[in-house]
This record gives sequence, structure tokens and C-alpha cells, in this order.
Amino acid sequence: MLVIRAITLNDIDPLIEMARQVGSGMTTLKPDRAMLGERVETAVASFAQTIPPEERDYMFVMEDTSNGRLAGVCAIKAAVGLTEPFYNYRIGTLVHSSRELGVFTRMDTLYLSNDLTGSTELCSLFLMPEYRTGYNGKWLSKSRFLFMAQFQHLFTEKIIAEMRGYQAEDGTSPFYEGLGRHFFKMDFNHVDGLTALGKKSFIAELMPRQPLYVAYLPEDAQAVIGQVHRSTLPARKLLEQEGMHYEGYVDIFDAGPVLQGRVAELRAVRDSVLATAEEGQPEGECEVTLVSNTKLDDFRMVLTQACDGGRKVALSVRELQLLHCQPGDPIRSLALNVRKNNG
Repeated sequence: MLVIRAITLNDIDPLIEMARQVGSGMTTLKPDRAMLGERVETAVASFAQTIPPEERDYMFVMEDTSNGRLAGVCAIKAAVGLTEPFYNYRIGTLVHSSRELGVFTRMDTLYLSNDLTGSTELCSLFLMPEYRTGYNGKWLSKSRFLFMAQFQHLFTEKIIAEMRGYQAEDGTSPFYEGLGRHFFKMDFNHVDGLTALGKKSFIAELMPRQPLYVAYLPEDAQAVIGQVHRSTLPARKLLEQEGMHYEGYVDIFDAGPVLQGRVAELRAVRDSVLATAEEGQPEGECEVTLVSNTKLDDFRMVLTQACDGGRKVALSVRELQLLHCQPGDPIRSLALNVRKNNG
């Protein structure tokens, strides 16, 4: 069986192996031992509540209990940009007009922005290729929302998710080649790696502060602004189903869209149910459901069949074991799939 749980220090080595398969464009999951080791230590301290809430980085792993392998990872950073700059481009509009010539033009522009500083960030979502079957990807992505529903007080009102931007077949980023390379004079992967290591001062030093006219960029660079990497499209759709949307902010390197939402408006916050665990088999009309315990220091989650909106959730002995729960313990549940009347 699979279980999603809080990461531990024992997960560092398999996490590094997983990160080697991620590829370029995901700055929060690079196969760097020092960086990932420090991040896992921060995550462990986050679940233990030994560091301030705004410094926390909650990392979760999907574990295959049949062989002990890690099948996937995802994370929630409590607040971004408080210890190092957090940059995005904001897409704006400038109007130029001449009454004498009868000319009126609207020009899209890119503004270098720190507007999203302090937001809670969903990040580091990756599922190993051999586990990309059934509901695994959807479950892994949505698990973070159930955690946020249980512990709303730990997060800011605004949440964001940076989506990996479009890349050509050869792995290059048309947006970076059309804009960033002119200022950074280095390959996309090198810049991406520096950002992953927290070395971001070069962005402020080298990028122009004045608005950039989109029309000045090559056509292939213009075309991918706000577009996602092919493998990221399903993840974007899932986040949009949960209540997040694109509001005109993009990544400064690959122009991937930044999705935004408000915690109080998330489907998981609105529709999840705080219930009681009991041992047994579900009866009546059931649906695929995320079920988690309510323990911050030992957060765990399974995917099971449960009755819609029930105040008691029947779980097998094995499921109770995976949740580290006993009958009578509180649990939180959420239907995996969005009901049609909820969009």
C-alpha cells in the first residue's frame, strides 16, 4: 500500500536519488546534498514546531510500504521571500496614444516584481514514473490541501504555486533564450541551479528594473508566456480544480505561470470533514477519499473508499496502522474528485 507522510531524516538519500530524475526547471528539488539535507532538516523541525511558523517548510513523501521505496514528494513553504528575494514578472499594460495621428496602442509589459513575498507556496511536486498510475498523481498533489485544511492557522491567506514553464523538445526555454540569456550570459540550467541554491542576488544586479515590452521579444518567447511544461499540465489542472487560478504573474526565467488562491476558498477547506475513525468496512454509497490523521508532528494520509460526508470513517486494520490511528481518533477526510456542482 501507499501512504503519504511527513518526511524524516532517513529520507534524505532516497530523496536525492529522486531529485536526479526531476530534470531542469524545478528549482526547489535539485540533487544537491547540502541543499536538500538542510531542507529536510527544516521540514523535520517544521513538523516538530521547533522553528517559527513563517520559516517552516513542510515536506511530504509518498512511500510504498511493500518495499519501503519513496514514490513521490511534495511540499508547502509557509512563506516565501522573507529571508531572500522572491522575484516574478507581473504582466501589465502600457497605453500609447496620439490624438493627432489617430493611433491608440495597448502594449503588454513585464515588470520585475516582489509582489508575492510572504505568500505560502505549494512546491516540489514529483512522482516517480513507475508510480504514475491510477489516482497516485492526483492524490499526491491534493494531499497538501487536506493538510492546509487541518492546519489553516499555520499559513498565510494567499497561497501560490509556480508552474514549470514551457520547454522545447531539446530542453531549451524559448523565453529564457529570448530574454534572460541577454542579461545573464549563461545557460538556463546554470541560472536555474544558482537559484535553487539560494544565490539570487545576481537577479537584482543583472535584470533591468524598468518595464520590458513583450512585443520586443522573439515570437517564440512571446508565445510561451504563461504556458506550462508538457509534464506540468495535469498538475496545473488539478490545482485549478482546487480553487487556484492564474493572475498574470510568471517566472522570470521560463515564464511559467504562477497560480494563486486563498486558503479560505480552497475546496479542501470548504468541503473536508472532521470525522472519527472506526474499524470496519464502509457501507452505503462510497467514493475515493483522502483520509488523514490530525497530528502535526506525525502527519499521515491514505487513499481509501469512504461514504460521502460521513462523521465516522470505516477503515481497515491496515489503514489504521498506516495512519498511526486507533478507533475513536479524529481524522479528516476529503473526496478525491471534485463534484460537478462544485465546478
